Amino acid sequence: MKGINSFRQTKNLAPLNKNDKAHCLADEVAEEIEDTPCEKVSQYYPISGPGGNQRIPNLQKHIDKCDININTTTDGVILPVCVSKLEPTVVLSNYTHTDIYAKFLNNSKYTGVGLGSEDDWMVLVLTTNTTTGTFSAATTSLHANVVWMALLLVVIINYLGL
Repeated sequence: MKGINSFRQTKNLAPLNKNDKAHCLADEVAEEIEDTPCEKVSQYYPISGPGGNQRIPNLQKHIDKCDININTTTDGVILPVCVSKLEPTVVLSNYTHTDIYAKFLNNSKYTGVGLGSEDDWMVLVLTTNTTTGTFSAATTSLHANVVWMALLLVVIINYLGL
């Protein structure tokens, strides 16, 4: 987190603040994908188009476990990277020098962060301080398909910068 905030400082952006629910989600996602080979990292990229979801297994279970209301996550994004032995310089470089990730870190709308890691995987979850990005507590139980479609929309909107 220190490296990410130093990077943002060089861009004249406010530092990211720890968000407990984003941290919970990052931990859960990292644990879920820890046995996935690094060669498959691209399947988790935030992409648009047909089938453009992040395909994170059991995502709804993790959202529920972290008590996140999917209606307040439209400004959030999940960014996993895979680096052998999580070498800090390479992990930071992946986030700051790879366009697919750096565009999110360069965006001033993101103000909160959660980090999680398992084995070779680091997961960064970014949040905003808006009502649609605070990862507030769940208030209702939503049908899984509706929730999944909402998250897919989040990924597409964030990727396209809309």
